[in-house]
Amino acid sequence: MKIFYDKPFTVPRWIILMADTVIVTASFALSYFILKQFQFPVLVRGHFFIHAGLFSVLSLAVFYAMRIHTGLIRYSNTKDMFRIFSAILVVSLIYPFISEVIAGRLYHVPSLDMPTLLVLNFFISSSLLILFRTSIKEVYILAKGYAMTDVKKVLIYGSDNNAILIKQAIEAAGNHKFVVSGFIQSGGQKINSTIEQKRVYHSRELPELHKKLTIDKLILPNAQSGHPEFRAIIDCCLNLGIKVQTVPPSEQWVSGKLSLGQMQDLKIEDLLPRKPIQINNQLVSEEIRGKRVLITGAAGSIGSEIVRQVMSYHPEMVILCDQAESPLHETQLELEEKYPSAKIKTFIASIRNLRRMLIPFKEYRPHIVFHAAAYKHVPMMEKHPEEAILTNVMGTRNMADLSVCFGVEKFVMISTDKAVNPTNIMGASKRIAETYVQSLNHASNNPPAAEFLSRLIQDDDDDSLTVTANVKTKFITTRFGNVLGSNGSVIPRFRAQIQHGGPITVTHPDITRYFMTIPEAVQLVLEAATMGHGGEIFIFDMGEPVKIADLAVNMIKLSGLVPDKDINIVYTGLRPGEKLYEELLNEKEKTLPTHHEKIKIAKVVSRSYKEVLSDIESLTDLCKQGDHFKLVGKMKGIVPEFISNNSEFSKLDEVNKTRKKVVFIPAFTDAVKMQ
Repeated sequence: MKIFYDKPFTVPRWIILMADTVIVTASFALSYFILKQFQFPVLVRGHFFIHAGLFSVLSLAVFYAMRIHTGLIRYSNTKDMFRIFSAILVVSLIYPFISEVIAGRLYHVPSLDMPTLLVLNFFISSSLLILFRTSIKEVYILAKGYAMTDVKKVLIYGSDNNAILIKQAIEAAGNHKFVVSGFIQSGGQKINSTIEQKRVYHSRELPELHKKLTIDKLILPNAQSGHPEFRAIIDCCLNLGIKVQTVPPSEQWVSGKLSLGQMQDLKIEDLLPRKPIQINNQLVSEEIRGKRVLITGAAGSIGSEIVRQVMSYHPEMVILCDQAESPLHETQLELEEKYPSAKIKTFIASIRNLRRMLIPFKEYRPHIVFHAAAYKHVPMMEKHPEEAILTNVMGTRNMADLSVCFGVEKFVMISTDKAVNPTNIMGASKRIAETYVQSLNHASNNPPAAEFLSRLIQDDDDDSLTVTANVKTKFITTRFGNVLGSNGSVIPRFRAQIQHGGPITVTHPDITRYFMTIPEAVQLVLEAATMGHGGEIFIFDMGEPVKIADLAVNMIKLSGLVPDKDINIVYTGLRPGEKLYEELLNEKEKTLPTHHEKIKIAKVVSRSYKEVLSDIESLTDLCKQGDHFKLVGKMKGIVPEFISNNSEFSKLDEVNKTRKKVVFIPAFTDAVKMQ
């Protein structure tokens, strides 16, 4: 029976042609007998054999010309059935003329009641031919099922034309490891009907079907998995251990045909509880088209996606800046392949090096700066607070100051929800960076930074260098939570742990985060950049928060495994600086709506530029001393809501509490005495 697996047996085409001819000849004979009311004495006179012979020869010629015998019977579909109907119709239209010329004039055979005969024959022969193919197809499937022990049974969601095309693509691909068992949907008039010899089931029957038919896979055509209709059936599949795959829209199929390689396993981002994000592409295009755009952190997960999306809006030039050589090179190659005529410049440097960062501003004079470069790993920054200050704060200051001096129109900073009520050094450093760009935006015509850079530039030996003083830079901050698939996120780590057989490590069973895909986050960044007038902190609506433990469970299920059976989940305890719940606003902040439902503006109290600059310079001096406790203590003074969590720096919070009590109690006692 191996023939059904390795090399399926194929019936020679001439046998199929002969079989079809025999079937239509037999159906013609049956129609003839019915028309003559089975008067056999009439039949033996020879008229029948002449008519049957002519019809048989004509059918053979038409069938051969229309090639109804060339398709594989085991993959017969509606197109094949249509060809059968067409061929028989052609035979029926031609035969009266052939009969009149040859049988009537040559052999003087009496004419028949042609309309009745041919109509009757059309229905009989069509039915028999379709029955023949359907029977062969079912026998093949049955035989293949007995021959293969690892055959996968598939359900296709929907009953529309796309669903039918998916079924036909699976069967036409000749992949004998998959058998379509039927269609399934959540409602509609087609429930319990039959399409292409396959039944349409209701989605509530899925558990029973899984048990009865041993369903292995569900295919979602053009799935919008965030829709409740899809989420319910996906959740059911995950609980039953049924693998879920999606296919792209039909307009993305290669040459109008679906390739099995285009079927993709359902991704964890498809299960996020949020609506698809839509932006005003026209406004974004008007903002970016023909502009020179500088992107820091261009080789990172967020930065590289900013690069990709910016390129789609036809900028005059894109300058990619990062200190990571290999990822930056890979990003450059990707862009050059996709946009061969575009102006793409790469610049390897650290944003901490002010003199080095002068070069792209001097040479390319960017109109827009997207600042995505930053240190973001919370536990790492707890061990190296000076690195967080030098990169996240001083690096941001360098880029912001340079933007002012060289007349950048818009400076867009990528921040994080960890800057809100920070419990770690990374979040606090980003909050200080937010404060700096805000204060710079509110400074009249941004003069302080211009004056600062002017002095530096004067020492630069470039006499031709001029500082643009007539353009006020608009500083815009975007604040959002975790993105799926970013460097260091839980998704790649969980995926790697699953591949190695587990366990999956989660810090705490209740730890909860907001999640968004990288493309979605960048879409909102570009939209915010378009609507920003300067000084805003835009926060993104990221949908419902997700428990990391639930994320781990779903990833195990998506891999076709069983949580705590095939893959264990182990809780390791909160890491230094980590908190259970992230926030997009602190209790003192309020929001204002924008024209985009997913984007809001945080009302944040700003500070004066000179005050913020003084604090930052103090932090810079403390970085040189190497005293982490003094440095973090200063950060807590700048950001009063910064309360360390699960960190050695929590001692500083206890000291601050004690100091407050020492100041407060005597004052209260004196007040009592005065009464």
